Amino acid sequence: MECSMLLLEKYNKEIPRYTSYPTVPFWTDNLDQELYLSEFQSRFSVCNKKEGISVYIHLPFCDSLCTYCGCNKVITTQHEAVEDPYIHAILKEWDLYLQKMKDRPLIRELHLGGGTPTYFSGPNLQKLLAGIYAKANIHPQIECSIEGHPNNTTREHLEVLRLFGFKRISFGVQDHDPEVQKIINRIQPYQQVKNVTNWAREAGFQSVNFDLIYGLPLQTIRTIEKTILDTIALKPDRIAFYSYAHIPWKARGQRLYDETDLPSPSQKLAFYALGRKLFMEAGYKDIGMDHFALPTDSLYEAAVQGRLHRNFMGYTTTNTRFLIGLGVSAISDIGSAYAQNDKKLAGYYRAIHNGDFPVQRGCLLDKTDIHFRHYILELACKGKAVIQPAHFEWVRKVAGDDLSQMTEDGLTLQNQNEIIVTDKGKMFLRNICHLLDRKARSVIAEKAGHMFSKAV
Repeated sequence: MECSMLLLEKYNKEIPRYTSYPTVPFWTDNLDQELYLSEFQSRFSVCNKKEGISVYIHLPFCDSLCTYCGCNKVITTQHEAVEDPYIHAILKEWDLYLQKMKDRPLIRELHLGGGTPTYFSGPNLQKLLAGIYAKANIHPQIECSIEGHPNNTTREHLEVLRLFGFKRISFGVQDHDPEVQKIINRIQPYQQVKNVTNWAREAGFQSVNFDLIYGLPLQTIRTIEKTILDTIALKPDRIAFYSYAHIPWKARGQRLYDETDLPSPSQKLAFYALGRKLFMEAGYKDIGMDHFALPTDSLYEAAVQGRLHRNFMGYTTTNTRFLIGLGVSAISDIGSAYAQNDKKLAGYYRAIHNGDFPVQRGCLLDKTDIHFRHYILELACKGKAVIQPAHFEWVRKVAGDDLSQMTEDGLTLQNQNEIIVTDKGKMFLRNICHLLDRKARSVIAEKAGHMFSKAV
């Protein structure tokens, strides 16, 4: 444990989570929309025929502000005023994309994220999904998932979702301790978490995930241990154990509590080490980058079979290579480009009302970007990457010392131009992927400022 703690301290740096490459800070606010849509059409024709597409729908509304949250959200209790207009806008945006498709889309994967997707009533979720499905072909093995708040997820929600093929749900639990819940303004009794978990299983959901966060204000080694043990007692199929990202310059809600209530970096490291130990002892497998899964879960099966994929939804079991993001701030990933919608609801509505794509910023990838994106995904999902000789020369020149140090520390192995992640190295996947981040390594640290959260 002492050795692990020393390594955690050594590699606890500001590093991306690599849900994309290039990462968001290196995108442009002046995305050539005409060129993007041209790429969209050519990529869609290929990907839709091969394996279908993925659809991500961002539902941003929340009844109250969770002060830790860095997501794009809109706080309002006016359900009737916002739910129907937003659904109408989503379906209109879907129509805009349909006009750019030569063939009827085949949906292989669909995810509802937020905000709080279960903010929407069951009938309104049904209206939204029916509108999407009506103009698409549905893959017989479609993978559908949703993020749910334990406090407002109902049996009706779960029954409606199952009608549309949803089998996976992720509950934003974060922490079970009442005092921690109070300071982050996310109060949900343990019994309620237990109830919704049971309801999901009774409804036929095959995989239940809990999101937990370590490093929240007022957490101690005692409270984090109890949260983890209480979680294990409910035996979710998957657990995402995230490091709290303190970004008050971006997430203003994080300014609402005293920073002296935050655990120290050494405490956070201890929380992570304890959590990983307890999960592994309980039979969970380390998938990589904050994720753990039971051996019976499809995520672990995909990892073993080399089918694991990573995108803005985290780790997934399908890789369609073409993702359409619908809704405010949603991100599309078409393989050769990223495009993010307007982050402000007013701007999003304005574009949709005018019949325009609400894309605000993004990134067009060149051939080198695509190669390095592939390498980073291989490391994150398969634990190894074979790098073309010319590109490996760049690695040796720019990141050679770091790679050698990681090999010396037992995190990586090298086989000519192949980088292999060791079992110990799984705890440091973000750092290993960072070796191949051409964009981030081009930035002088002193001038970069705050760009990413700490690895732990």
